[in-house]
Amino acid sequence: MDISVTLAPVDADNWRAVAGLSVSPAQRAWVAEPAYYLALCHYSPVGWRPLAITTTDGGVVGFLMWAIDPDDGAAWLGGITVDAAHQGKGYGRAAVSAALAEIDAPSFALSYQPDNTAARALYASLGFAETGEQEDDEVVARRPK
Repeated sequence: MDISVTLAPVDADNWRAVAGLSVSPAQRAWVAEPAYYLALCHYSPVGWRPLAITTTDGGVVGFLMWAIDPDDGAAWLGGITVDAAHQGKGYGRAAVSAALAEIDAPSFALSYQPDNTAARALYASLGFAETGEQEDDEVVARRPK
């Protein structure tokens, strides 16, 4: 089954649904709660832009944020979260694919915990390759547009 999602800016109409997303207990070692990422988007000087991952009927199933690296123009994807009730259905793949198609940047980067094998496999299948770089304690992977 092909999953279709829309990436919508987080706004006054959907921020509560985004903040209400839950991370599965198994993922809490790797991913913060969405409310943390919303605060990071608001207060961090990096310039993160928050996006709600929505289904064709407008339901919010996830969140991701992105920012442009001023040094090389790469779009960094971060805070990628799919609600625990919607995991394993292809929403994460669809969201990252949509971001790759919609964000105007020459390349993309993201990072993840080394032991997060599900994230590693997903991103590799979408063309991301580990670079040997580290972002704090996370592995960095990049891909061209």
